[in-house]
Amino acid sequence: MPQLTWKVGGAQGEGIDSTGEIFATTLNRLGFYVFSYRHFMSLIKGGHTNYKVRVTPSQSGYHGDELDLLIAFDQSTIDENWKELSEGGVLIYDSSRISSPDFPGDKNFLLCPVPITEMAKEAGSSIMRNMVASGVTAAMVGLPRHAFDPLIVERFGKKGEKVVASNKVAIQAGYDFALKRFGQRKELPQPQPEEDGGGHLFLSGNEAVALGALAAGCRFLAAYPITPATEIMYTALNHFPQYGGKVVQAEDEIAACIMAIGANYAGTRAMTSTSGPGFTLMQESIGLSGVTETPMVIVNVMRSGPGTGLPTKTEQSDLNEMLYGTHGEIPRIVLTPTTVTECFRYAAEAFNLAETYQCPVILATDLFLGMSKQSVPFEEIDGVQVRIERASRIGDADLAAMGNGEYRRYRVTESGISPRSIPGQKNGRFVAMSNEHDEGATEEIEDSRNRVEQMSKRMRKLDGWDVDAFGYVYDGPEESTEITLVGFGSTRAQIGEAAARLRERGVKTGHLQLRAVKPFPETSVCRLLSGASRIVVVENNSTGQLAEVIRARVGFHDRITHCLKFDGDPFTVQEILNHCNRSQEVINGWRR
Repeated sequence: MPQLTWKVGGAQGEGIDSTGEIFATTLNRLGFYVFSYRHFMSLIKGGHTNYKVRVTPSQSGYHGDELDLLIAFDQSTIDENWKELSEGGVLIYDSSRISSPDFPGDKNFLLCPVPITEMAKEAGSSIMRNMVASGVTAAMVGLPRHAFDPLIVERFGKKGEKVVASNKVAIQAGYDFALKRFGQRKELPQPQPEEDGGGHLFLSGNEAVALGALAAGCRFLAAYPITPATEIMYTALNHFPQYGGKVVQAEDEIAACIMAIGANYAGTRAMTSTSGPGFTLMQESIGLSGVTETPMVIVNVMRSGPGTGLPTKTEQSDLNEMLYGTHGEIPRIVLTPTTVTECFRYAAEAFNLAETYQCPVILATDLFLGMSKQSVPFEEIDGVQVRIERASRIGDADLAAMGNGEYRRYRVTESGISPRSIPGQKNGRFVAMSNEHDEGATEEIEDSRNRVEQMSKRMRKLDGWDVDAFGYVYDGPEESTEITLVGFGSTRAQIGEAAARLRERGVKTGHLQLRAVKPFPETSVCRLLSGASRIVVVENNSTGQLAEVIRARVGFHDRITHCLKFDGDPFTVQEILNHCNRSQEVINGWRR
């Protein structure tokens, strides 16, 4: 697939993110398909950070293996990223700070020294390095010299015309210098669209989750700030109040979860969002939601653990905790969206599921999906008809027909779902206690027969949900494959590209991506994997948690191999292919 990959790097606090945002947002508005990924450290200032942008002819969910153009504000950026540069790539470095770039290896790079810091100072301030770099980029990839002007006016207009003019001067200086010294060196992967094109949103998974929740009628979010989930709270804070919603920053994750449960108990659609350490603190509250049968939506944006771990790096190591966490046994649903669009849709659907089955629903993403931003066609969000189902609620008329004390909140039913009232409904009074209780929920009870009835009722309520119609996406032949790649959540794009490369080599390849892991879609997974000669489970953790679930639920022990990564970075396509090389002895004459 034709593409352009671009990266800018330097120390945190030097405007690296703003440089990347300006480039990516401008291209998106011009109608290009863009995917951007931030690599950053848990420091406010100092340490290496970079921002990578991949431009493709169609929608992509990954920032690419290689790099066509690297802008280095310091030597550390070269040290960290030179291996990613493709043969014939362009290395632009700040010659004001790097006299002679140092890198090992014998790759054929085009070295382009640009006095970025000096030029920024001449334009008004060294802080405008990002603007000089933007101008250099425009010249090198063939963008019009004024491509960034609308965004500059939008971002800095409130600071006055002088600030806007200075930024434009810095961009122009970088553009003129690069065009004169080096000329255009790379091409964007499709003809330049009209400037009024831009039929795309530019969204992160976190933003999409917040917007999906809002569209589903969620009007209360309680959360405690934690990387990489904080953006959900900020997005909600920007939008919820416009629709009568409230956002509360709780004192900790325990309080946030309890607040959300309380709001749901009162009849308001409510949620909380967090990451690994915060999710651990919520475990007792998740049990409360389960035993009181109170709807609850929790978003867990996974990061590297254990402990504080790598708080600004991605991982998929919370799977077991999401599947089995909390004391005792409760019904729960765990959704694992695979794209930004699915983050929106599944966030919306999570509220319907929570209310229908009166249980906690966990929406699992990770830093890679949550914080990366990509072009999303308007119709994939704006065109979605979000249905709001206030299921399993008992109506006022039905309650009015009952006598006082006749209503049974936890009535034993064949489906396991009992009629739910909310405070204020006449004759709908009950106590949502965390002790085991009887049907009427007026007192705690330790009778063994009642315990079995209530426990069995709760645990069968998800039997009616057709997870096999919801919980996966599959690409490839269904009868038999030489190799089938399996993943969950955010790894979909890289696995998909790896599968396409294998097919180009003549390898009969399947790709199964799970979008729900609890309940587990075992009927479909068993059917799709039964014809696979080799099963490669790709996941960002060190123990192969998804592979173990597959073994436990459907078997295929002798065919499964692990493709694992837990260094904090997302998978590359080549890493998946390298594992496939090693795991297959012979595929159609292609030897490892």
